[in-house]
Amino acid sequence: MIHLRPVFFISDGTGITAETIGHALLTQFDGVAFETQRIPFVDTFEKAQLAAQRIRIRGAQCEHRPIVVNTVVDGALTDIIAESGALMLDVFRPFISPLESELGQPRQSRVNKAHGLVDYTAYEARINATNYALTHDDGIDVRYDDADLILVGVSRSGKTPTCLYLALHFGVRAANYPLTEEDLQGHELPKRLRAFRKKLFALTIDPERLQQVREARRPGSRYATLDLCKREVASAETLYRQENLPVLSTTHTSIEEIASKVMSTLGIERQLY
Repeated sequence: MIHLRPVFFISDGTGITAETIGHALLTQFDGVAFETQRIPFVDTFEKAQLAAQRIRIRGAQCEHRPIVVNTVVDGALTDIIAESGALMLDVFRPFISPLESELGQPRQSRVNKAHGLVDYTAYEARINATNYALTHDDGIDVRYDDADLILVGVSRSGKTPTCLYLALHFGVRAANYPLTEEDLQGHELPKRLRAFRKKLFALTIDPERLQQVREARRPGSRYATLDLCKREVASAETLYRQENLPVLSTTHTSIEEIASKVMSTLGIERQLY
């Protein structure tokens, strides 16, 4: 029987920072099974007490000491959460004192600043980029003059989620073009893409994994047969080599890593929001 170690990501804001850092830490321990939960907006004594109670109960149920990855800025609230008996990993605390010393001023404990709406220009850029990704999804709109990049690949190779991630987190105007059977039979770059060669980045995927993804979407269809998946992937990879396009396999690659490699390869520098 596998005993799960309970892990709580707790914040006085959205909890995104705590969860992101927490997951990065947990991936360093392969031999442990973790059960993770996020508790956002813990910004009052009552909410801190409820969070502590929830952590304490889950720890008793699992018979393992819970772990808390904490980004609550109010020390008094953190102390209440610590009464749960959990191992407290305070994300900010190790860095605050050195920064205060270096900058010559104390911190201002502001709640929910990491993901707050403080830069309206940047926020609008992200929204516009997201709308762009949606209207230029799967070749719906092929006017690519104002695109920052264009992802090319066979259907279900990871183009759409990557475009949306790039838009939401970096404000990148990312379009995507699905290579159809007709495109692949042409053995050359589709005409509508030729003028934008410098913006192209190709995605590929193992045929077996592609078949699983397509089968989940359209069970029992020709579209999801392994034979078709193999032929499409082989033709697409031949085209990539012929056209000398930068290419990345999405089979075992996270969206975050795909986005980072695409931007780095194409020389796109944007701040992570």
